[in-house]
Amino acid sequence: MERNESRQITALRLPALLPLHGWLGLALVLIFWAVNWGLPGVRTHWAFFPLWLGYCLFVDGLTFARRGTSLLTRSPRRYLLLFLLSAPCWWLFELLNARLQNWIYLGADGFNPLAYRFWETLSFTTVIPAVFGSAELAASFGFIRRLGRGLVIRRDRRTTLAFFIAGWVMLALMLAWPRLFFPFVWISVYFILEPINVWLGRLNLAEHTEHGDWRPVLTLWVGVLITAFFWEMWNYFSYPKWIYAVPGVDFWHIFEMPLLGYGGYLPFALELHALYALVLGWRNHLKLL
Repeated sequence: MERNESRQITALRLPALLPLHGWLGLALVLIFWAVNWGLPGVRTHWAFFPLWLGYCLFVDGLTFARRGTSLLTRSPRRYLLLFLLSAPCWWLFELLNARLQNWIYLGADGFNPLAYRFWETLSFTTVIPAVFGSAELAASFGFIRRLGRGLVIRRDRRTTLAFFIAGWVMLALMLAWPRLFFPFVWISVYFILEPINVWLGRLNLAEHTEHGDWRPVLTLWVGVLITAFFWEMWNYFSYPKWIYAVPGVDFWHIFEMPLLGYGGYLPFALELHALYALVLGWRNHLKLL
């Protein structure tokens, strides 16, 4: 009897332990945080990826410790594919920023174009794993799990068509008058892609909002804000690094980012989800509830 009780207690406690990949992630974060902030000269191009790989692994380990499951432990192959999807998704926003010029990279002129594109692309591979990993961690927070019903946004044809048209209008306005309509870069892609995902029967957030369930959306928002804090903090003493030129809101900075600029991260998380749903669309891999 005592032996059986001991086994049950052990089984209950094991999920609370940080798995090996979580400890590896923490080690990478501590080492490359010190490297990225401590070494002089150009170093972030090669230190950024292991730092953020460490963040992804550590957050995934924390998620497993709190929930007993995580992106990596459910499917290592699919987790790896998130890194491969991440770079082209972020390049989409880099392409739009070529018109907007809302952020620029200091130190880029120290590289030949091919080398710089390589280091950029390698760094961009961590965007989606970091945001989605943080979102899954956020899904374990009690205040999100207890969230009640909210505004109902249906996925009928009239609503999705209105979203789709609005997305293209926002994109056109942004490209025509970037200084005035630059915020649309962080919402237009979602408005265009979410209806497509609904029409194709793919994964979409409207599956939840049509029932007034905003927990997946809030989970993405909290997750991306956690990630954004570390993006901006670790960027502050980096080199190369990015800086912002955001018309009308360039004040009250937290690190390099204007305070109001953090609001752009919220719809950005929805855009990442829509891109993920369109390209991969695994219904049982990303768990936002």
